Amino acid sequence: MSGTFITFEGCEGVGKTTQVKLLKEYLQNTGQSCLVTREPGGTKIAEEIRSMILGGNKEIHPIVEAYLFATARADHMLNFVIPALDEGIIVICDRYLDSSLAYQGVGRGLGYERVQKINEVASSYRVPDCTIFINMSPSNSFRRQKGKVIEGDRMEGEDEQFHNKVYNAFLDLSKRYAERFITIEPSIEKVETSKNIIKKLIERGLIN
Repeated sequence: MSGTFITFEGCEGVGKTTQVKLLKEYLQNTGQSCLVTREPGGTKIAEEIRSMILGGNKEIHPIVEAYLFATARADHMLNFVIPALDEGIIVICDRYLDSSLAYQGVGRGLGYERVQKINEVASSYRVPDCTIFINMSPSNSFRRQKGKVIEGDRMEGEDEQFHNKVYNAFLDLSKRYAERFITIEPSIEKVETSKNIIKKLIERGLIN
């Protein structure tokens, strides 16, 4: 029996992490086994690589960056995601391969094909059962609406042009893989957004 693999995607500051948390709470409250994880991260090795990639302002060549993400993904998939799915558990992941395609493929200019090739083995050829795309542009992100400066990790600190490229890539991916993507226009009320996500997942028969 295989579990369900649900990923969340979107730009910085659009509320992905909050929606992951609310979906987890719904599943737990309705007696559905689930685990929440993130990329890069989810295992000790992957979290160490996360710190290497995102920490500080160091320069990392785009190709090296892509391989570091893929290395973290390989360990995460082999030692966390796949074992959980094999036990029939619903796995909710904050970012996955689509982020690599958007950030390294388009944002860094490596191209979809090259990034896809790098990640074929790293992802164990696993495609999510569903990808929730929180569709909000960088200029309209909740963090910007609240007047907060986007700072912190290397990705968040990139300029507006970079983030707009990433956003356009997500829009493109949501059309290319429309059968897998659920595109959500977020409400200012996070609970309403969560209800919409849950409704769409139930309609697809992925959760109860």
